[in-house]
Amino acid sequence: MVVPDCEYGEKGTFIFADSGLNENPDSESLSEIAISSSKSFQQLVQKQPKVAMLSYSTYGSAKSELTEKVIRATELVKEKDNRLIVDGELQLDAAIVPEVAEMKAPNSPLKGEANVLVFPNLDTGNIGYKLVQRLGKAEAYGPLCQGIGKPVNDLSRGCSSKDVAGVIAITAVQAQQNG
Repeated sequence: MVVPDCEYGEKGTFIFADSGLNENPDSESLSEIAISSSKSFQQLVQKQPKVAMLSYSTYGSAKSELTEKVIRATELVKEKDNRLIVDGELQLDAAIVPEVAEMKAPNSPLKGEANVLVFPNLDTGNIGYKLVQRLGKAEAYGPLCQGIGKPVNDLSRGCSSKDVAGVIAITAVQAQQNG
């Protein structure tokens, strides 16, 4: 996602995951999505990924099976890659707005500067990316398919010719870097 005139993320650039394939990933799958997405961000943007595991709750402001899934996924990411800057469970505003992060999550390593947003399920991811694309006039490239041996990507049926060209460019970069 590339959002014009946006101060959040990496100058308006984000990876939204998963917004196209995994309907209701469990904690283990969510952790793998986060790690793959951080690698994609690093590869494509060449900036440090800062991963937010999103929820409707920040640091236990609500408790449910849904929040526990995100908390466990965050723990798994930290176990699998302790060098990755990751935090969760976080509401979106605490993940990307420094002033809100200071209030809701003052000890977060993200400090409201997340650029990789991991949604807890396909509903939230798909709705989120389409809201940002349409209301924020963002460029949406993908879905990018991760965890596959060779670069493979997809396009929304509602995409533009510019979106097609962008996904082709991304796939070419992935192919070059993957040898």
